[in-house]
Amino acid sequence: MDLLKITDIKSSRCGIKAKKKDDVLRKLAKLAVKSDKLKGFSDEEVYKKLLERESQGSTGFGNEIAIPHARIKGMEEFLLFIVTDNRGVEFDTLDKKKVKLIFVILGPEESVNEHLQILASISRAMSQEKVKRELLGASTESALVEVFLKNTMEKVEKTVAKQKMKLMLLVLYLDDFLYHILEYFIQEGIEGATIIDSSGMGEYISSIPLFATFIGFMNEKKNHSKTIMVLIPENKEADIVAGIEEITGDLDKKEGAMILTTDISMYKGTMKMM
Repeated sequence: MDLLKITDIKSSRCGIKAKKKDDVLRKLAKLAVKSDKLKGFSDEEVYKKLLERESQGSTGFGNEIAIPHARIKGMEEFLLFIVTDNRGVEFDTLDKKKVKLIFVILGPEESVNEHLQILASISRAMSQEKVKRELLGASTESALVEVFLKNTMEKVEKTVAKQKMKLMLLVLYLDDFLYHILEYFIQEGIEGATIIDSSGMGEYISSIPLFATFIGFMNEKKNHSKTIMVLIPENKEADIVAGIEEITGDLDKKEGAMILTTDISMYKGTMKMM
């Protein structure tokens, strides 16, 4: 997903003032319809969609950030805009903190995977406290959008022929990494993977009398793993491995995870989850 094409400066705003969640949702709806991407839609329609999504669970995810989003029937392309409120607004967040930084995503009803990619891109960028501080420090909408795009810009690869793919197997003994890696895959446009519950040697050699006592001292969780099986573009192999190691650390120096890739001569079908 090319964030440059969907981020609209006309809808973005520095220093919005709102006291309550409903108030900010109404203001976000009014800002949304300033974009050409919502031509023909009313702010009331957008407000109702945002409100409907919030009724399913707050999009105030914590750390002073909220990502209100909705899929709207009739929209032809995505709209993303950014709003700040340095005073903070109550938003029913998980950590009870007021929200100061708001990303709004509105898009076509049927484009589920693209919606997830945008969410993942924002989530990864906002995991860096430095980026959040720069956004909150922006004094103009131009600066606000520029900081965001600078830290999230994706390389768009244009290919005519079907890409040559590789099969990647990623074995994880630490569950802490799993969700961060899946989020990273979505950001990179990898729309599906198979995750297999697997076991390490420890589970089996602990049944051998000679080793049983020794293995008993090991953390039982180390015997269980997750194996992720995923197709990746051959020309992005090095970049994807580097992205995974940003999460896990250097795999040649750490225990608990391993990557291997192999060539495949043919593939048909997809692992897309939806």
